[in-house]
Amino acid sequence: MDQIANTPEPPYYAVLFTTVRAENEEGYAEVAARVLEAAFNQPGFLGIESTRKDGGLGITISYWSDVDAIQKWRKQLDHQEAQRLGKERWYRDYRIRVCKVERDYRLEK
Repeated sequence: MDQIANTPEPPYYAVLFTTVRAENEEGYAEVAARVLEAAFNQPGFLGIESTRKDGGLGITISYWSDVDAIQKWRKQLDHQEAQRLGKERWYRDYRIRVCKVERDYRLEK
């Protein structure tokens, strides 16, 4: 993804998912595409930004309207399957942080 998410005026929430990938990436791209499509259809989803550097460190930030939307996303079936596979196969380490966005500034040229 090479664009900045178009989020509304705050407040809203961000889920920061920081990962270090394992060497086994079998099936990752397919599951990631399915989960991303599901997220776009999830009520309360506002957008996503993601980057990964060589060596496996990645950061994905998803934006949500409220905490309830985040909790419902955690329970979404495709997302639960991706979580399971991530723990079993794709990640050596990860951390999830949930933040309330109170200010949002932008420079757009």
